[in-house]
Amino acid sequence: MDALRAFAILGVVLGHWLVTALVPAGAADGSTHWNVRSPLAFMPWLAPVSWVLQTLALFFFVGGYAAAKSLDRAESVSGWVRGRLKRLVRPAAVLVAAWIPLTIVLVAAGVDPEPLVRLMLSPLWFLCVFTGMTALTPLLARFGPYAAGVAAGTVACVDLIRFGLHGPTWTGWINVPAAWAVPYLLGIAWAKGRLGSRRTALALLFGGATAAVVLVTFAGYPATMVGLPNTRVSNLSPPTAVAVAFGLAQVGAALLLRDRVARWMRRPLAWLPVALANLSAMTIFCWHQTALMLVTVAALPFSALPGLHDRPGDWTWIAARAVWLPVFAVVLAGCRAIFWRFESPRRRGRGADRGVPSGRGADYGVTSGRRAPVQ
Repeated sequence: MDALRAFAILGVVLGHWLVTALVPAGAADGSTHWNVRSPLAFMPWLAPVSWVLQTLALFFFVGGYAAAKSLDRAESVSGWVRGRLKRLVRPAAVLVAAWIPLTIVLVAAGVDPEPLVRLMLSPLWFLCVFTGMTALTPLLARFGPYAAGVAAGTVACVDLIRFGLHGPTWTGWINVPAAWAVPYLLGIAWAKGRLGSRRTALALLFGGATAAVVLVTFAGYPATMVGLPNTRVSNLSPPTAVAVAFGLAQVGAALLLRDRVARWMRRPLAWLPVALANLSAMTIFCWHQTALMLVTVAALPFSALPGLHDRPGDWTWIAARAVWLPVFAVVLAGCRAIFWRFESPRRRGRGADRGVPSGRGADYGVTSGRRAPVQ
């Protein structure tokens, strides 16, 4: 489960770094305005890349599993909820607070901050949904895996109203909690020992994949699994039945690969990066977009650099962007080094006065009972 969360975080980070382009444009008042562009809008043949990098369903699946396991060990349900919510909300609050002086600096430098602030805030919708699921875990844990079917059916009904009956578009936002409740409930079911058979895993994998292909091919859904600027229909914002079907396939694949991945995690060199990613999962998630923007804005005075400031119109942009990924990673590592302490809980008693983090990290970060990651 630790490896699945690390893979999910990697998919989110690389996905945003590869499909988000900030193209500068001069405004009438002399300031610099940033237009958000995506290579997927110019190169639709890249849609399969989004299938690999869209890993939010895995994050909710692992989150449900970790929450259920942690709740079983809790002495107080109310105390458990408060502790979990603090660990989720605190990194996001620090991010928003840090952006207040950064926004002032951008305005003073003649940069329009609105697109950048919007880009910083956009991933936090996930945190809102995940926080709601976490708060409801004591209730959701009472239901079996069939509750995930009810949530999936809700998404299908909403899509029918939106697209089949041309109903109001606002109904699509019902799918935000409903769609991500599907993998979260399946994660809880797995923690309760209700989702372990190979037959179930195969049904989820092939049933979800088949449904996604059929919906894209014959029902007019877009092939990309991420949202694109200025598009009429997105599979992610709000999520559609395709996103749910694709998430079911990912859950099925995770169940099938569990034993093989668990054996791989017994190797120290494989376990170390997974442990580090889990210890600061929310910090990485919150700050990865900021790392991209810091590099992009800071490099603009030198020149318009390929892969960083140009329009993502062809494959040469992809090659140029790949060169920048290590730079983004270095800046993200710096942000992680500064801000991860706000994510890690503190020891009680001895060590608390010294601010020593607990050896397990946040409950949502490490679920393996085999050993805790080394800090």
